[in-house]
Amino acid sequence: MFFSIGDLAVRTGVKVPTIRYYESRGLLSAPLRSSGNQRRYGHAELERLGFIRHARDLGFSLEAISALIELQDHPDRACTSATRIAQGQLDAVREKIRRLRALESELARIAEGCTGDGAARDCYVLASLADHDLCVQDHARDTSPSTQLT
Repeated sequence: MFFSIGDLAVRTGVKVPTIRYYESRGLLSAPLRSSGNQRRYGHAELERLGFIRHARDLGFSLEAISALIELQDHPDRACTSATRIAQGQLDAVREKIRRLRALESELARIAEGCTGDGAARDCYVLASLADHDLCVQDHARDTSPSTQLT
């Protein structure tokens, strides 16, 4: 059984442009083509795209997914690298959670510091946003790719 790119998109919840992008990145192999030059995908591509979708849902980067696919394509290899990649993702998620908790705490402190019934010139929320030194939590946005909050 073969699937069109639209069928594949519906079955996996991955948009057509994203499927094409994954092909261009080498995460999906080039599909067969019909006589009308339409892409035709088999069950293996459906499973691979499901794998990619699930890995993306778990926050894995495309580079990590590529490495995991490479391992999946060689089932006799040790899974040490898969474990290392998963542990790295877990560490990144834990760091994001830590940073989000600090952010939550700081926002709660700022919001609770203002009664809301004074003039804007005396508003603690506005003062806190204007002067980072009024903050007590380390919540500065980290823009490194591995820990960026998006």
